[in-house]
Amino acid sequence: MNTVTVPLPAAASARRDFTTIGLIGLAHGCSHFFHMLLPPLFPSFIRDFGLSYSELGLLVTTFFVVSGIGQALAGFLVDRTGARPVLFAALSCFVLAALAAASANGFGGLLLAASLAGLGNSPFHPVDFTILNKRVSQPRLGHAFSVHGISGNLGWAVAPVFSIGIAEATGSWRLACVACALVALTVLALLALNREAIDDRQGSWAHERAGAAAAPHGEHPMAFLRLPSVWLCFSFFFFSTAALSAMQSFASPALQKMFGLPGTVTAFVVTGYMLCGAAGMVVGGFLVARSSALERNIGFAMAASAVLLLLAGTGWLPGLATAVIAAVAGFGTGLAGPSRDMLIKRASPPGATGRVYGTVYSGLDVGFAVSAPLFGSLLDHGGSGGIFYGAAAALVLGIVTAGFVGLATRRRA
Repeated sequence: MNTVTVPLPAAASARRDFTTIGLIGLAHGCSHFFHMLLPPLFPSFIRDFGLSYSELGLLVTTFFVVSGIGQALAGFLVDRTGARPVLFAALSCFVLAALAAASANGFGGLLLAASLAGLGNSPFHPVDFTILNKRVSQPRLGHAFSVHGISGNLGWAVAPVFSIGIAEATGSWRLACVACALVALTVLALLALNREAIDDRQGSWAHERAGAAAAPHGEHPMAFLRLPSVWLCFSFFFFSTAALSAMQSFASPALQKMFGLPGTVTAFVVTGYMLCGAAGMVVGGFLVARSSALERNIGFAMAASAVLLLLAGTGWLPGLATAVIAAVAGFGTGLAGPSRDMLIKRASPPGATGRVYGTVYSGLDVGFAVSAPLFGSLLDHGGSGGIFYGAAAALVLGIVTAGFVGLATRRRA
């Protein structure tokens, strides 16, 4: 007996989509919030535990190494067990990480906290994109990717203000860590109460049109690794993240060395870069809904950012003007974000979305882990302008790989 699927009324469909998008955006913001669980409190750790900057840097490396390895593996778990239970487990790891940090008595305790936070962060991209692709209707999918990216930027922006503010108000960085645990616990409770909206066992794969070929029966779960588009996507994330790492970690001290600007001014370059990136993602969500030439969108947007960063590296403009254009460069990278996520979705073979996103997004973690010491060494050796040149070069390499992803996807289709 054949069953007939009755489509939801337009208002009900929109309400369902917006609920799912909002909840996944909240979860993704929480994951980026926990990227910054420890770094804002580094001065307190130096004061109380006598740690060096090398040891503190090892905490960041530990986070991204655990997250990168876990992310590649999490995609397989998501495809096998479903995304929702993995999401709940990830948020629980964040709670444990914050409590471990709050009770730490030295480097070992902080290392445990960094490891737990990295483990919690690892499944978010395969989880989030599996749920969004499964439950959000095609016309709103570009906006879903836009909200997903914006929420991550906002998580990065809120975390330092939140933890430092509580630490200064209470005189205790341990209470700030406990407050971070409460944040993750609150998000976990909200998702649990609205669990039906993030149930990836319901809905249909938005990127599989009616009549599309399914994955061959009995195909090996690692077969997707033979696709060139998967590794091109990985490379794209590696290069684009290298540019982000340069701006997040070293744009401020580079501008101080180049122009003698005070840290109170240059610190806003990173905030501005992230906020401009969020604004770009809003526009990018509309752009991806109206354009099928995704690699072209990415190319134009990231090329504009690369030009601005090259100009910043020359030092031809006054210090404040250079700071402004470096921040505005974030708009282009944000504009490319939704097209990037849609391009990866198209590159995912049927039934392997979690595995593909897990593998591809591990390029983000590898990019952070590898590029940070390279750019740091460049700055140590007086290459202040090289920070911006290097970020621009990484964006150009990202454009090239995005073009090859589009070409490989069209060939496979």
